[in-house]
Amino acid sequence: MSSPEVLVRLREVRKSYRRGAQVVPVLTGIGFDIAAGEFLALMGPSGSGKSTLLNLIAGIDRPDSGELVVAGEDIAALDEAALADWRARNIGFIFQFYNLMPVLNSRENVELPLLLTGLSGRERRQRAEFALAMVGLADRMDHTPNELSGGQQQRVAIARALVTDPTLIVADEPTGDLDRESAGDVLKLLQRLNREAGKTIVMVTHDQRAAEAAHAIMHLEKGELFVREELKQG
Repeated sequence: MSSPEVLVRLREVRKSYRRGAQVVPVLTGIGFDIAAGEFLALMGPSGSGKSTLLNLIAGIDRPDSGELVVAGEDIAALDEAALADWRARNIGFIFQFYNLMPVLNSRENVELPLLLTGLSGRERRQRAEFALAMVGLADRMDHTPNELSGGQQQRVAIARALVTDPTLIVADEPTGDLDRESAGDVLKLLQRLNREAGKTIVMVTHDQRAAEAAHAIMHLEKGELFVREELKQG
């Protein structure tokens, strides 16, 4: 049996930030692989570097040193214009607080990433409607965010992340602002997208219950990988 394709490869990745004259190390030589089709949860205490690691994988930030290859591209070597184009083609973002435009309806919010493409207005609309149907919101396309529950808003955000058919979905505390029932619905949706659509997902969470929806949990401690815990999905 062949080994699964490696979608994300990190080797000796380091990242620090400046706080005045002080240099604060955040990641101190991280190295691991993420296979295509994996659902990985990143956990750790505040300040452990998990959100920084997610931002590096998504091409939002750059490492100080080390190798970072995502979807076959050495993203640390790209200039800003090339990196923005790479993100648009490869990354779908899901945030804790949804980041929806309040004056736009669900379909218009989902269409936003497609405005950077060469698709026609009709094609954008069709793709947005298909993405909303995938997350169970075909009947909420004309509703603005203030007409939706928190769980529904997060599903709109997931549809927006899906609409470009990204290689990788990155989720930063996607259930952190939801009640238990809505959080469970979002996690089931992410599992279904991973299982049925083959989407690779990397999720940062503080919630052990949320993390257990993944295939594996990567624990970080003080900028270093502490342990990887494999999970069995029934």
